[in-house]
Amino acid sequence: MSETVGMIGLGVLGSAIVPNLIRSGFAVAGYDIDRAKADGLAGEGMVVACGIHEVAARAQVVITCLPSVAALHAVVSGDGGLATLERPDQILVEISTLPVVEKERARDALAAVGKTMLDCPVSGNRIVALQKGLTAFASGERDACVRIEPVLLGFCKKTTYVGPFGCGMKMKLVGNLLNLVHNCAAAEAMVLGMKSGLDPKLIHEAISGSGSSSGMFEVRGAMMAANDYHKGELNFSVPLKDARIISEHAASVLCPLPIYQVALQQYYAAVAQGHFDEDHAAVCAAMERAANCER
Repeated sequence: MSETVGMIGLGVLGSAIVPNLIRSGFAVAGYDIDRAKADGLAGEGMVVACGIHEVAARAQVVITCLPSVAALHAVVSGDGGLATLERPDQILVEISTLPVVEKERARDALAAVGKTMLDCPVSGNRIVALQKGLTAFASGERDACVRIEPVLLGFCKKTTYVGPFGCGMKMKLVGNLLNLVHNCAAAEAMVLGMKSGLDPKLIHEAISGSGSSSGMFEVRGAMMAANDYHKGELNFSVPLKDARIISEHAASVLCPLPIYQVALQQYYAAVAQGHFDEDHAAVCAAMERAANCER
């Protein structure tokens, strides 16, 4: 009989994770405050839970993929939250991008009732998640991380144990910093090439696979070359939320981030120019306007 995994939070990322868990042989009981999101996954084979209590009753391992600190504390300590429900052997695998101090509050609330929480954020967007290409940074009690590694590999291509609780989020912030900087560098290179008279699709073809390329250039550079930034539910809300977490964390450890902060300004420019609901690759459009070479 396959293990049942609980999934709380079925938004942009959570809804992409569930089908991979099911294809990997896990039964999934899922819940979202927006019932329509859960109902949309019933056809994939997910059991639609009527509340957090049903997820907790069905699954020893519960994954949370949540949009905010408030959502995390509601799921853990709110009325009918995991900390109020019997099942002392339960493991909560928290994969959201949220401040470490807030995850620690949730961890302590669960530990008080005999439950274990792990900090295991993932790197990658919805497109990557659908392809089972996410990377997980697992942190917390080592034995518990070993226990849930097969679950992580049910929807990730790679998982790495990175240390005590909270190290997962710290590693995620490192990765997110690189994503934003590499995306802006790809856009800047594309604009320089176009301003110099090169065809954008040729730029992407020539640079891809070379030593000058990057993961961001390979994926988002293709969108830049096509001048098409409409990729479903991806938009600028997530990187701008994450930017606040990165900046506050860097300030707390007195670490200057000059390159990151300069790159971040291009995200603000893109949003100011009306690209909020488009993929982050639209920073290229903002840079084109600044260089007076809009297509």
